[in-house]
Amino acid sequence: MDDGEAHLRSILATVPDAMVVIDERGGILSFSAAAEKLFGFSEAEVLGENVAMLMPSPDRERHDGYLKHYRATGERKIIGIGRVTTALHRDGYTFPIELSIGEAWIGEKRIFTGFIHDITRRQKTELTLQDLQSELAHVGRVSEMGTLASSLAHELNQPLTAIATYCEGARSLLSRQPDDATLDMVREALDDAAQQALRAGMIVKRLREFVSRGDTERRAENLPRLISEANALALVGSREYGIEVQVELDPAAEQVFIDRIQIQQVLVNLIRNGMDAMMDSKDRMLLIRSDAGPVGFVTVSVEDSGTGITHELADQLFQPFVTSKESGMGIGLSICRTIVEAHGGRIWFEPAADCGTIFQFTLPVAGASR
Repeated sequence: MDDGEAHLRSILATVPDAMVVIDERGGILSFSAAAEKLFGFSEAEVLGENVAMLMPSPDRERHDGYLKHYRATGERKIIGIGRVTTALHRDGYTFPIELSIGEAWIGEKRIFTGFIHDITRRQKTELTLQDLQSELAHVGRVSEMGTLASSLAHELNQPLTAIATYCEGARSLLSRQPDDATLDMVREALDDAAQQALRAGMIVKRLREFVSRGDTERRAENLPRLISEANALALVGSREYGIEVQVELDPAAEQVFIDRIQIQQVLVNLIRNGMDAMMDSKDRMLLIRSDAGPVGFVTVSVEDSGTGITHELADQLFQPFVTSKESGMGIGLSICRTIVEAHGGRIWFEPAADCGTIFQFTLPVAGASR
């Protein structure tokens, strides 16, 4: 072993993040000690193998095509750009990672170096912070709802009291033999009551406008990347459950016109629900798919191999405060429906072929007439 190789071995043994070096056709040239720990393979087991063995579907099947395209065109897609995706452990489970790829030449040979950071712990921290922020936001909303209720009661009390007074006056006037002057007074009282009713309606209308959401922040987004990031986020903490995740993406369903954060929220919610539904199942398989269609839309589906949904819950599953979880609040699917429908799509579910449930929702295609 010469000095250069010894120096490289020293780096591979001490670099904190997993580091994998491959040749231009995807063959693994070196595998750091951190990579051995992260993926569960020894370096001797992976040297010379295609790096796609460390990737879940559909990246595994597409990786050689990516390299071939880059060799032919020089067009960079992820080289030099960090991205969040998922990796495949030796034991078959997937986990979220942050991947950075660099390119170098050694003589006339081109190599690629991948630095892989397991973001499970970071995302757990982020989820904790999000939970705390959500709880604070919830407290704030409850407090504001109390203020709104008090204001609403005060605002509506005046026109409702006036309506009652005018109606009582008209009834009293009509209790005796009415003459023309009395009838004129009754008409005036009823006109005033109607005006107060309109006033009450306007108060409710203003309140409804106050609590309704405005237009979302929508733009053209890459659906495969969105699914990959949401999948990585949702898989945080799932390693010990042995859940196998398969992703099947339709190349024709790539660009969608959406609010990225909101649709990620829908995906994370559905993936998490699917994971929870499989906790009592022997075979835990989660399938995430995208398909082009119907016209102007793409369809995203999340299928689990859980126990399915009972008939008692089926008709009201998307209603708020309906849940099959012991500790659930029952607002997740209701929020998902609100978000999807606000995008012009729809969301529904159906039983899977063997067991479990398939949740599906549609999203508008970027560039389609809206």
